[in-house]
Amino acid sequence: MKFSYKILLWMIVVMALALGFSGYYLVNYVFETSLSREVGQALDESSILGFAFETAALNVPSKYTVLPDSTVEEIASRLETGGQSARRMLRISDEEKNVLYVSDGFTAGEDLLGQLGVDIKAHEVIASGDKYYIHTGTSVNALGRVLYLETMRDVSVVFQERAVGFSLYRRVTLVMLLAGTIIMHFISSLLTKPIRLLTRATKRMAAGDYSYRARQISRDELGQLTRDFNRMAKALKKNIEKLEEEIEAREEFMGAFAHELKTPLTAIIGYADMLRSHKLDEEKSFLSANYIYTEGKRLEAMSFRLLDIIVTGKNKADMQKILTADIFLYLQEMFAGTREMDFTFTCEPGEVLAEINLIKTVLVNLIDNACKASEPGGSIEIEGRVTEAGYAFSVRDHGIGIPEKEQRKITKAFYMVDKSRARSKNGAGLGLALCAEILKIHHSELQIESRAGEGSCFRFVLPDCTKGGAAEKAVPDPQEGQGRQGEQDQDGDKT
Repeated sequence: MKFSYKILLWMIVVMALALGFSGYYLVNYVFETSLSREVGQALDESSILGFAFETAALNVPSKYTVLPDSTVEEIASRLETGGQSARRMLRISDEEKNVLYVSDGFTAGEDLLGQLGVDIKAHEVIASGDKYYIHTGTSVNALGRVLYLETMRDVSVVFQERAVGFSLYRRVTLVMLLAGTIIMHFISSLLTKPIRLLTRATKRMAAGDYSYRARQISRDELGQLTRDFNRMAKALKKNIEKLEEEIEAREEFMGAFAHELKTPLTAIIGYADMLRSHKLDEEKSFLSANYIYTEGKRLEAMSFRLLDIIVTGKNKADMQKILTADIFLYLQEMFAGTREMDFTFTCEPGEVLAEINLIKTVLVNLIDNACKASEPGGSIEIEGRVTEAGYAFSVRDHGIGIPEKEQRKITKAFYMVDKSRARSKNGAGLGLALCAEILKIHHSELQIESRAGEGSCFRFVLPDCTKGGAAEKAVPDPQEGQGRQGEQDQDGDKT
């Protein structure tokens, strides 16, 4: 059964009970009030008749010392037909409660008579046929005798009015229930409309339409439920889109990985087979062995990069406070004088919260990428400065640049903008993917500014542990130091 029908059914039940009890109470209240009024009037009339009987007895001739029975009957007869009201019904009994006079139609039993005594009054409501009467009794003192006077007052009208009242109220109740059913059906439909809208939205989402949202039509609890449902649907859509992107990226990764393995392995196998099956001159043998060596090194670098990405994605960084000057000194020792590039290192003194080896890996990859994107002798600027957001690192080159439509994809594994240029420099498209993973566990991200043919700038920000800024300071010339020099194969292509 629908929820709106349940509400409607329960409201009909509640309305029926409320109207039934209230109608019964109201009609009975009117009936009891009318009956009490009739009882009061019957008792008053009984008292008046008793007084009239005693008065009439005083007018009896003085020759009687005791009121005779015949006189009692005569007085009772006059009382029965006297007055302005309809004919009264009386019954008079003597001291022994033997009936002396009774009106025609007086059908009351003698139970009430048995309860009477001197100065004792009593009454009861009796039914006779299809009529109802108030039966009253009282004692009368007349010329030394104690007589008992009973009356019957017809109150059938009061009971008829009660029956008419119940009948009328039943009809009114039925009409009100019918009208209430129509009104409550409209109200229940209105109240449950948000639930129907939520049900429709649920079905649409179950069918795969994750962009569908339930319409909010109220500001009550159901409206709050609709807002929460829409927020849940929005979050669900984002999660599903994220999962779809991850699945797509995984498929692209596997395809690219298979392709990157297939190309050098095919060449390696071909050249190795040629060396094995043919006798080549010294120059061709050297070229073949050199190609095998070069492609083997590229596969080795790619394997290490993949391992770095996997390990980085599964571990948390061991955060420590690091002086930025130490990082820049390491970079100078690593790159200055080792390549045909014009390096400029600029560093504001600061202290960042990071894992030094991972941050060095990021910066080495970015600088290595800048070198691969630049022509020999090109200018590469490495800068570190204090900002309001934290300590910002940037690596800028003036090389080939990255088209805007490619910038969203360059941190994906194996993605390369210029594949021929990247492979010619032993690139596999994994350097920036590794940088993105490392910065993610540092709660940072790689920011890219680039235009094709004008160069690129890669930035990221780390938490600054110092207070306030510092003046810009150039790092000492690395030629003056005796630190470790050498080139590591940190492949990070312009992807």
